[in-house]
Amino acid sequence: MRLASFNVENLFDRAKALNGDTWAEGKPVLERFAKLNQLLGELNYTPARKQTMVGLMKGLGLENSDTGEYVLLRQNRGALVKRPRSGGLEIVAEGRADWAGTLELRDEPVDEVAMRNTARVMTEVGADILAVVEAESRPVLSAFNQQIVSSVGGDPFSYVMVIDGNDERGIDVGALSRSSCSIGLMRSHVDDVGQDGKPIFSRDCPEFELVVNGKSLWVLVNHFKSKGYGTPTSSNARRKAQAQRVKEIYEGLRARGEDRIAIVGDLNDTPDSDPLAPLLKRTDLQDISQHDTFDDGGYPGTYGSCGPSNKIDYILLSPALFAKVTAGGVLRKGMWPGVRPKKWDVFDELKTEHQAASDHAALWADIDL
Repeated sequence: MRLASFNVENLFDRAKALNGDTWAEGKPVLERFAKLNQLLGELNYTPARKQTMVGLMKGLGLENSDTGEYVLLRQNRGALVKRPRSGGLEIVAEGRADWAGTLELRDEPVDEVAMRNTARVMTEVGADILAVVEAESRPVLSAFNQQIVSSVGGDPFSYVMVIDGNDERGIDVGALSRSSCSIGLMRSHVDDVGQDGKPIFSRDCPEFELVVNGKSLWVLVNHFKSKGYGTPTSSNARRKAQAQRVKEIYEGLRARGEDRIAIVGDLNDTPDSDPLAPLLKRTDLQDISQHDTFDDGGYPGTYGSCGPSNKIDYILLSPALFAKVTAGGVLRKGMWPGVRPKKWDVFDELKTEHQAASDHAALWADIDL
């Protein structure tokens, strides 16, 4: 049985700021978007905050309209801004309670070649159980499975499941499986809250029970808080809280007598990081990359240039599963390999960075069940 994990980075639609030829093009937009969203959530818009918000809105192309090239401001009730005929932009709300609405990233269709390369990864990795990160929804994942995977010669999965999470952008985590691995029970943790009363998980930590040869295999799919938005201190604290909660969920399963458990996904940090210590250093979980048979293709990372600082995707296995591993590895054929020199082999259809399936590699583990 092959278990795999892949960050698909959206299937049909992707934030326009992320659909450029390089990450550098969209990063300033995403940083302004995150900072402005943070300020819009404040109860009190002080003069200093208003000044910063105006600057961010101008930087996002919202000076003359609620629709910018990359973002959309929805003012459903009440008013956030006023745009005098003489020009300029003024924040008229005094706090979050004065208006109802949202700031959203505008989407556009994913490049067709990139879309098909995503399907090629999903096909070539050859998984019986495939955990996916950043899928838009179950209907979208199901349609992609039936239509696009088939279009590249792949065999669609028999079961598809996504539970809506906490991310307002609609990027969720889910699982697909073959007929030999039917999906049984499911538990969501979207409502788990921390000491601050806020949701712990940026998306969710769903528990999927896969029935393999009549026995339960529990797969917990995760997408931890990224390093890209917010201060390093707050981001690290959020990831550490997420890791601690996953540790508790894992230990709860073990206490109930379950011993076939996998925790997979994009944890957005490195193995030696403090935020991931609750999972990687304070449980008996074992990283597939540490197995004797694991082939990293010459690069230790799973994201971007795949250096050591970019190992952020994981398949963590309970001792009972790790003992049954027969092989493991990384599939990078859908990732942009660079040009000087090209780092790894890719699909023939991947000619430019824009056509990459994802910035992430797919990980896999063969387990003799």
